[in-house]
Amino acid sequence: MAQPLEGLTALVTGAGRGLGRAEALELARLGARVVVNDFGQPGRDGSGAASGAPAEAVAEEIRAAGGQAVAHTGDVADHQQAGALVQLAIDTYGRLDVLVNNAGILRDRMVFSMTEDEWDSVIRVHLKGHFNTTHFAAAHWRARSKAAGGPVFGRIVNTSSEAFLAGSAGQPNYAAAKGGIVGLTTSTALALAKYGVTANAICPRARTRMTEDVFAGFAVPEEGRPDPLAPEHVAPLVGYLASPAAAGINGQLLVVHGGMVAIAERPRIAAKFDTAKDVFSYEELDGLLTPYYAGRPAHETFAAAEVLGLKHD
Repeated sequence: MAQPLEGLTALVTGAGRGLGRAEALELARLGARVVVNDFGQPGRDGSGAASGAPAEAVAEEIRAAGGQAVAHTGDVADHQQAGALVQLAIDTYGRLDVLVNNAGILRDRMVFSMTEDEWDSVIRVHLKGHFNTTHFAAAHWRARSKAAGGPVFGRIVNTSSEAFLAGSAGQPNYAAAKGGIVGLTTSTALALAKYGVTANAICPRARTRMTEDVFAGFAVPEEGRPDPLAPEHVAPLVGYLASPAAAGINGQLLVVHGGMVAIAERPRIAAKFDTAKDVFSYEELDGLLTPYYAGRPAHETFAAAEVLGLKHD
């Protein structure tokens, strides 16, 4: 029986460890040929010398299981290297069909203590890294569509975070980057739909080296018992969104972890006020908005986050 991704080529960034590794293995299990990208720096803050070992280890794991995979160790935040990464998929397997953007780093600090470099580096890797690969993949699909005279197959799965949905006090750079990724995703979804390409984003929750502090209070289950925070809970959704079955899903944001998938709605208007005159005055706004917000959560996203089972400190 044919696998759902058989004959397709997938590219996964940040695939040497954690979520990216689990996603690359799942895509290969579903029949895709996989380009495994990882810059290979040992520090989760992007520190240390780059290494090809993590990406090559995952590619070898795929090949050992009977799949096809090639490793790439470039920096997706570098525009030219991202272009070379997409070109590697095309040169090796003839085309690119699926792009999973996962690469990222952390440099956490409160907004009043954060340095310019800590801000810039996280925005660069997460948000610019997502843009770079998307840019080159989109150009590839657009050219293929024009040559074919109609839509082609293309899938983008981007990685956002619940830090964007609920806020994260010590991660203003990370939360901003992840919010930007959602904006990039919805814009891309609209721009590429006519070419047959979909773009969606996920907010995964998983125990990886990136989240070791976040989930430090959640004990690892005893041997033989499933870990609700294992990256393997996230990977099947990525495989599904990458497949032909998800053709009708575009521009969506999905939260996923531990056997749960939640579909996030776009922001809705909660209340509307019209001025009794031609222009609002301070006094009129005070009389309308102050009573409305009295006793309400400090930010409406907190209410949405509670529905998803998030904890606020």
